[in-house]
Amino acid sequence: MQITRCGIHGFHEALGIDAEELRFYWSITSETPNAQTAYQLTLSTDAAYLTQHPPAPDSNPPFWTTGKITSSAQRNILCNPPNGFAATTSYYWRVTVWDAAGHTHHSSTNHFFTSYPRSRLLPPYSMNQTYMPHSSLIFRTWFENPQDKWKAVWIGDGGDKPIYLRKGFRLPARPVRAVLFASGLGHFNMAVNGAPASTHVLDPGWTNYHRRVQFTAYDVTALLGEGENVLAAHVGNGFYAGDQGDRFFWPMYEDNTYVRYGNELCFFGELHTFYEDGRHEVLVSDPSWKVRKSATSLANIYASETHDRRDYPVGWDGVGFEDGEWAPAKPLTGPRGFLYYQSQPPVVLHETFQPVKVYSPRKGTVCYDLGQNASTMVKIEVSGAAGAEVRIRYAETVRDDGTVLMPDPLFKQFETDVYSKFYLGGSGVETWEPDFSFTSARYIQVEGVSLSEGDGLPVIHSAVGRHVSSAARNLGTMKTDKEDANALLNALYWTFSSNLFSYHTDCPQIEKFGWLEVTHLLAPATQYVRDMESLYTKILDDILDAQEPSGLVPTMAPEIRYMCGPLHDTITWGCAVCLLPDILRRYYGSTHVIPRVYPAAARYMEYMRTKERKGGLIEHGLGDWGRDIAFGNHQANIETAVYYRCLRCTEAMARELGLADDAEKYARWADRIHAVYNQHLLVTDTSEYGYAHYTSLDSYPARDRTAVTQGVARQFGLVPDEYRDDIMKAFLADTSDGRMRAGEIGLPFLFSTLADAKRPDLVLQMARQEEHPSYMRFLRRGETTLLEFWQDECRSKCHDMLGTIYEWFYRAALGLRPLEDAYRRFEIDPPYEAEFGHVKGSVDCPYGLIAVEFTRGEGEVKLDVEVPFGTVGVVRVPGGRKAKVVRRGESGGEVFDQDVDLLHGVYSIIVRE
Repeated sequence: MQITRCGIHGFHEALGIDAEELRFYWSITSETPNAQTAYQLTLSTDAAYLTQHPPAPDSNPPFWTTGKITSSAQRNILCNPPNGFAATTSYYWRVTVWDAAGHTHHSSTNHFFTSYPRSRLLPPYSMNQTYMPHSSLIFRTWFENPQDKWKAVWIGDGGDKPIYLRKGFRLPARPVRAVLFASGLGHFNMAVNGAPASTHVLDPGWTNYHRRVQFTAYDVTALLGEGENVLAAHVGNGFYAGDQGDRFFWPMYEDNTYVRYGNELCFFGELHTFYEDGRHEVLVSDPSWKVRKSATSLANIYASETHDRRDYPVGWDGVGFEDGEWAPAKPLTGPRGFLYYQSQPPVVLHETFQPVKVYSPRKGTVCYDLGQNASTMVKIEVSGAAGAEVRIRYAETVRDDGTVLMPDPLFKQFETDVYSKFYLGGSGVETWEPDFSFTSARYIQVEGVSLSEGDGLPVIHSAVGRHVSSAARNLGTMKTDKEDANALLNALYWTFSSNLFSYHTDCPQIEKFGWLEVTHLLAPATQYVRDMESLYTKILDDILDAQEPSGLVPTMAPEIRYMCGPLHDTITWGCAVCLLPDILRRYYGSTHVIPRVYPAAARYMEYMRTKERKGGLIEHGLGDWGRDIAFGNHQANIETAVYYRCLRCTEAMARELGLADDAEKYARWADRIHAVYNQHLLVTDTSEYGYAHYTSLDSYPARDRTAVTQGVARQFGLVPDEYRDDIMKAFLADTSDGRMRAGEIGLPFLFSTLADAKRPDLVLQMARQEEHPSYMRFLRRGETTLLEFWQDECRSKCHDMLGTIYEWFYRAALGLRPLEDAYRRFEIDPPYEAEFGHVKGSVDCPYGLIAVEFTRGEGEVKLDVEVPFGTVGVVRVPGGRKAKVVRRGESGGEVFDQDVDLLHGVYSIIVRE
């Protein structure tokens, strides 16, 4: 029995923890039948204390402990020390569990490092340097408890173009631990003694910089040494001070709705070094640092950069560089937002795409087909004369001659005015890669180069794409015996992965915006791609920062581009404030966000109350967006159902917080909406079809009977029990032709209801249609990711909003579905009646690996199932069949003619008629 994968809910990394209350989790593996009967969690500032059994007589007591708790809980373990956590301190923690036989098992020692849990602002430079006696009473709090306060100041050159910053310093000895806190706006890359401080790119995460600024933390112990050392930062624009330059910057499109957060690129850093003798020293950013303009003169986040290698100061980030001509850094006011640790996974580089085709459509132009569309930071190698200009363009689509193309005439500037310029330094083979930008691309077009010498042009030696995405843990795998299904699964994976950064975008090319509908609509699918817990936690912080005084939650957070009308105020987007806490509980078993989110959810419900019509219907938003390109149908059905679900989730949050009166208020409120929904939308006069059905109000008073209206009512629990069979009949009547009539909002409810109906044949028929809407039409046309709308040529070909079929594959083809929070209890119900002969997949759920392999044989089905420790897998046995279950390591087995509960272990199951 081993305790594995210990962590802190809501934090991907743990080197700058700034919360006063934490929740811990762990998972367990065991090859033999066993159970956790009790646990103890212990924190100490002394790592050795945790490994002494029993502790030495002269040991200090632990910083905090649960004591021995009789419980099987492995997640959501609350730690709230009475006086909080000390600043800039290492904490070590260990889990001990007792098994069914009373034996104890210990985890390895885990570590986290705090920043300043009780300080959210950097001190102004004048407060650091000039103490004015006549204002001592006003400012005295700045100088109290200095151990709990930030000490660095924002610095830069006072301009809005990319900059280099460096600081040389001496260390008396090699530290035993060194942690660097830093942030640079809009983005920054950090180096220590010429080596990258981490594998991160695009630090820090995108936020509303007027409210929240993220800092990152790096363990740089191994990069420092006794004697001379250097800290170096390269700072670019990002969204903080977006720079169009001479090209295109999407938030400025049409109506110039983008307003800069700041006009001065800025940086701060604190290096904390600890020595064997107990010393703790701090080096901070201040005017003793040196600054100069970067060789990258344009850093437009939309894949437009300008870099002049002739102006690059070789060795600037290492020891021994002469920076005498660099200017002293200027102290700056910096952003208005409070400082918070970057809790979500960082953005990093993943796979490298080598070109599958290289061609030169005309002299001076070389094109590369990477074979896979994905979010990409390219990398090229070129040699040529100093000052030669190379241009790099990117595209998801190409013309017949293979050159880049933006098929949407309204967004032609992504073809003409989005590119990077690289001026050669003339020093042999030179490498260029973007510092602060990325895009979605399958094709790279390099201009001003040749594939070989003799043309009088620089020679390009290579070009690759490097997939850039969240560092969140990969969770799921799946493969079937149907090649078109596998191709679709692959396209879905790359589409999802290409939209996960410091928030969930729906497009990494033209928008890069934090649209909120994808966060909750795609959550059942995204959970099989990456571990989203800490990213959803950060997205909720963005939502709280974006909420307006009226209670309105806008459609995107942060609001990098201000939208208007329903594109600003739509409940199917804003509902994320209510639904994401429930998603975190359901998929990750955590309630850590509820105390701070509940008040915002309550305010949003009061705001939505003002939008009610006909006694409780909501019908002012975007409806089933994405149907027939963009079509606002089914508003009353979809938006009122989401309203109802929001009320139920807000009720659940109130109950979690012990607010019984509030919970009852939301319960009555939800009951009222339930009644109004059925009063206006449920048709019980069966004369037309012979059964009850739901109608939209799109063409009132005419009635319709669409699959979306039936599916939405079923999936949100709005159907009275006596009409459930009727509603399924109505639903199947509108899907029996195998055509998808749904946009991005309706699709998840369409597929979930088809899964309930056990009709995989209809889903596959829908996916394979010759004409749109059709997933397979995308693939037949050579696409490797999903397009924005059901059309052949879109402005965006890496949009994930139509990707909800991914969840259907895991639920209805692999047969996996969670039944209790965090998969504590889950269902295995593969398609016994379907065209799939073999399906194999796995999901690394919060408790461990769930693996399922389904193989259809002659007269029988074989299931191989792995159930992780602490969970129960419920294998569904269809009526009229029998299942023989054999646990690995045991012989004989047992035969069942009903559903089987499996405790942790690996099983082989044969199901026969």
